[in-house]
Amino acid sequence: MAEPQDGPALAREYYRAIDAGEYDALQAVLAPSFSHERGDRTFTGREEFLTFMAEKRPETDTTHEIERVYTGPGGVAVQGRLLHGDGTLFFRFVDVFQVVDRLTHLVTYSASP
Repeated sequence: MAEPQDGPALAREYYRAIDAGEYDALQAVLAPSFSHERGDRTFTGREEFLTFMAEKRPETDTTHEIERVYTGPGGVAVQGRLLHGDGTLFFRFVDVFQVVDRLTHLVTYSASP
């Protein structure tokens, strides 16, 4: 696991764990109070988010392709693309993470291809 306060490494592990379906590894990088805001819904608490990712996601055969990582005080932003299992573009995204030892909050901004 990434060292505490290492936002870029925590973010990269977040995507790696999701893409690999390794939900224990994903849990390890998320604070218990983790929340995620995105255009279609908000998840409050790490367990709600993990349950959705493991059991309720409509498409699980996806890959996050990271294009750029930006760092700042208390957080990190990641620009990238989410790809379908066949490699075609699902959507582009910018994720903005707040980091305090682990990932504490995430806002996702996305755009269709």
